[in-house]
Amino acid sequence: MHDLRALRADPAGFDTALARRGIAPVAAAVLARDEVRRRALTDLQELQSRRNALSKQAGQARRDGTDSSALDAESVSLKGEMDRLQQEAAAEDAAVRVALAELPNRLDEEVPDGRDEADNVVVHERGLRRNFEFTPKQHYELGEALGLMDFAAASKLSGSRFVVLRGALARLERALGQFMLDLHTEEHGYVEHAVPLLVNEAAMYGTDKLPKFADQSFCTTDGRWLIPTAEVPLTSLVADEILAAGSLPIRVTALSACFRSEAGAAGRDTRGMLRQHQFMKVELVSVVEPDHSDAEHERMTRAAETVLERLDLPYRRMLLCAGDTGFGAARTYDLEAWLPGQQAWREVSSCSNTRDFQARRMNARWRPGASGPAEFVHTLNGSGIAVGRAMIAVMENYQRADGRIDVPVALQPYLGGASIIGA
Repeated sequence: MHDLRALRADPAGFDTALARRGIAPVAAAVLARDEVRRRALTDLQELQSRRNALSKQAGQARRDGTDSSALDAESVSLKGEMDRLQQEAAAEDAAVRVALAELPNRLDEEVPDGRDEADNVVVHERGLRRNFEFTPKQHYELGEALGLMDFAAASKLSGSRFVVLRGALARLERALGQFMLDLHTEEHGYVEHAVPLLVNEAAMYGTDKLPKFADQSFCTTDGRWLIPTAEVPLTSLVADEILAAGSLPIRVTALSACFRSEAGAAGRDTRGMLRQHQFMKVELVSVVEPDHSDAEHERMTRAAETVLERLDLPYRRMLLCAGDTGFGAARTYDLEAWLPGQQAWREVSSCSNTRDFQARRMNARWRPGASGPAEFVHTLNGSGIAVGRAMIAVMENYQRADGRIDVPVALQPYLGGASIIGA
């Protein structure tokens, strides 16, 4: 959510900032409705003062034994006009909130201009790409040949964009999630949580998933939402709270199933596990003081990078351009792993600083001192990392010519010491 006071102070700057995302000027329209609301509230206050005065006059008249009927009639008339003004102010306030809720976050100045992922900037590349003496296969070719990855069975059960994993691959997925949780809790200071997979509308709105992306998520018949990411419940833990300065930073993590309708991805990645309706992900969320969010963004991204480094997977960090930065983010780093089967870099983690954008929507604040006004916190979220996509990267980078898959050293303790996955 945007700060309406900042918009009033610099409407041209507001429009210029959103123009980087391709948004047409909106400040004038929003401020026009805000002006109607403010004028209605001013008139309402004036009428309330007049009605209070009439009440005193009518009371005095009754005590004096004089006729107060005219004063009473005027008071009743004012009450009707006051109700109308109150309804008008409420309607305009709702309209302003709806308009602001549908506008994306303002980008940080260092976010590069650009239209789409082709304009993202490589920050650095780490790890060595393996030289294969054979043509590497894609993950679904490997998994199906091993008899451990079954898309046909999943389609029979649930339709497209689902998968059934068996045996060693099911265990590999579980091992990856456990490995990531252990790393983030034991070395990076995140506190593990087990969170609900169903949340209410307020939690989805506060984390900027509603109303803009209602078609990207699944809603139950009783109005609850399947989480598109554990970011939603983890960040919403601080909704409507005023946090003490000593309680920050808050760093939390969860391994959860995630559910997305992929309504905007028709025809993309139809084969394999890259784009599923249901997938596992380790989520990282930080709640920090505003002055610390830049450093926290780097810290969080390094935590996600460490996963890839421990798995010895080649990856690169990308700074997303204006046209590719997500709705709620002020700045985002994507981590892309090299997939030799595809001969392409694919995103496995996205780490974003939303600054106070989500905090304003969910009214999450902190008090810098023992007294004084509360201020909005900054929230950050990142994949630490997407388990299914990490498994894809492991399968393709560690494949053998005979179709078997070597197990990264870091994962072997989680697989009972196994060093290879076979049929």
